[in-house]
Amino acid sequence: MGSFYDEGPLRHAAINLFYGWGYNFYRQENQLRADDQLVRAKVSWLLGRARTAVERAESDWRREKLPAPSRAKPFPDPDAVAAAQALERLAHEIGMLKGRIEAQPVPENDRMTQRYRQEAATLQALGERDALLVGQADLLRSLTEDHAAEAILAANLAEGLSAIAATLHDRQAILQGH
Repeated sequence: MGSFYDEGPLRHAAINLFYGWGYNFYRQENQLRADDQLVRAKVSWLLGRARTAVERAESDWRREKLPAPSRAKPFPDPDAVAAAQALERLAHEIGMLKGRIEAQPVPENDRMTQRYRQEAATLQALGERDALLVGQADLLRSLTEDHAAEAILAANLAEGLSAIAATLHDRQAILQGH
């Protein structure tokens, strides 16, 4: 048949290259690392949808409740301004959480990490936090998307934002080995 594709030496060369680059397709840690990145991208996407919904609600609120000044009413309603500002702050806070999630690191695949920490166990613990993040982000999205400003303000989403921030803090503690 020929020795153009002799599986033995070629396979060994490929495996040595992958190990030299610090990667092996069949290691559980590599799959967990890829899953972690995918899940965080989805959480970021869900938070982006929630932020867009809040920004849309704020825009609609301002258009409806804060008309241009007139002689009869030169100053806007203070309650309407406060609600618009609350929606603006909420969108900003969601955006900040989205940025923090996107900036979260994944454990490095290096010899020092492997020596001092069980990488698979760390990635599994991160996966548990990431699953919680998905649930929290989707709940936030469901409470904002396709809802009017009044419903978003009544939902008191500060507790949800605090829960997401706490989950991110737990995630960082896992990465730092605490």
